[in-house]
Amino acid sequence: MELNNIIETENSFDADAKAVSNLQELENVRLKYLGKKGLIADIMTKFREVPAEQKREFGQKVNALKSKIENAIEEIKLDLAKKQIEEEIKNTKMFDYSLPVDTNTGSLNPRTIIQKQVVDIFKDMGFVIEDGCEIETEYNNFESVNVPKNHPARDMQDTFWLSNGQLLKTQTSAAQNRILRDYGPVCKVIFPGRVFRNEALDARHENTFFQLEGVVVGKNITVANLIYFEKAMLKALFKKDIEVRLRPGFFPFTEPSYEMDARCPFCSGRGCHTCGNSGWIELCPCGMIHPNVLKMGGINPDEYNGFAFGLGFDRLVMIRTNLDDIRYLNSNNLKVMSQFKTKM
Repeated sequence: MELNNIIETENSFDADAKAVSNLQELENVRLKYLGKKGLIADIMTKFREVPAEQKREFGQKVNALKSKIENAIEEIKLDLAKKQIEEEIKNTKMFDYSLPVDTNTGSLNPRTIIQKQVVDIFKDMGFVIEDGCEIETEYNNFESVNVPKNHPARDMQDTFWLSNGQLLKTQTSAAQNRILRDYGPVCKVIFPGRVFRNEALDARHENTFFQLEGVVVGKNITVANLIYFEKAMLKALFKKDIEVRLRPGFFPFTEPSYEMDARCPFCSGRGCHTCGNSGWIELCPCGMIHPNVLKMGGINPDEYNGFAFGLGFDRLVMIRTNLDDIRYLNSNNLKVMSQFKTKM
């Protein structure tokens, strides 16, 4: 008699399963058969009444039925979910991504615009574009670029330290060691990214800003090569030849080190608001890569040399737009940002 009850329950489930049309109905079926007060539980309460010689067979058939119901419910659930997704896709209004964008509804940050322009210029000059990590090790950020512990240069960079001993990178130079190791002794690579300094905010200083670092390594690389690439970038960016000059500088990862200035493209050196009436705009730190940095990057400095340079996108934006407060660049104020679209 009890075995017949199992067969009847199985036939009943098959009929109920075929009639299911949505997830709520499926849940009702699940509770009917697998719930604490469901039909499977009810059958098990009658196990004591089964003759001893039939208990083994009875138990196996109940377990088999229970497994069948569980598997069937999962399959129905997946099938219903698939049909639901297909129905949603069918009823979704399609969007043509090739249509022109309505640029009046928002604005790219001027920093984003100028970064793309600069990156495209270096791409055209054969540079590879790489990304850097925003969270770095102390070794990559300092030691690998010739800034050992207790070096005075560390005092110039107020660092955001993390509880695990890592840090928010203070300079894009933190990627130099990885780049040199990945690309070897002959390479032209730029790596733009966001850097962090624990500084007080004012019109000229931010604790989050964006830079670009570039390295060129090979045989017989000279300062003349450095000047050529920088002038080519400036010419493409400002659409005219820009005169540059080098002043002595100090950076632990370059030797010799320079500060590169550009003749003000707005007043041609006569003096204006943008250049502070000096006729020159401080553009980028640069220099020949220090032999120690090459060694730590796995490159023999007796056979290869190269140069490195940095460029601040925030500074370029302020130069190009006459923006007088760097804090606007992180403000997300569309009213402020949109006015720079025509100036870039």
